[in-house]
This record gives sequence, structure tokens and C-alpha cells, in this order.
Amino acid sequence: MSELRLLLPADFWMRKIFDAKAAQEGGVVRRSVRDIERIVGRDRFRRELERRGYHAVENAGQVVIFCNNERVSVWC
Repeated sequence: MSELRLLLPADFWMRKIFDAKAAQEGGVVRRSVRDIERIVGRDRFRRELERRGYHAVENAGQVVIFCNNERVSVWC
């Protein structure tokens, strides 16, 4: 049995996000706020971002996750 199948659904879901090619290369990934809240909860997701040193922004029901430790600037 795969290691991922042994994880709880929330753990499995988060693992898939951060194992994505874009995340592994220090890029960005996007997920819906609804999925984050339904599957893992905002607090837990924020703790994982902080643990990894990542940043995220929310807009129009989507969260864009910057999978690196670089500074984030918001342009108007």
C-alpha cells in the first residue's frame, strides 16, 4: 500500500498540493477557499504555510500559494 494511502484525507490532500511539480520547483499553486475550509480548515492550512515559510493571498474564493520563501508584493 502506498504511503499516501495511509494518510488521513486532510493530510493526503495537503501532501498532494506540496508534492505538485510547481510547488517542488518553488512556483505557485492555487486552491479554492471552499476546499481548504472543507478539507483541512483555514487554521491548519495557515500553520502548514508558516511551517514551510510560504506565503499565500486570497481573492475571489481562490488562494494562491507561493511555494518559496521569497518576499511577496501586491501590485495595485
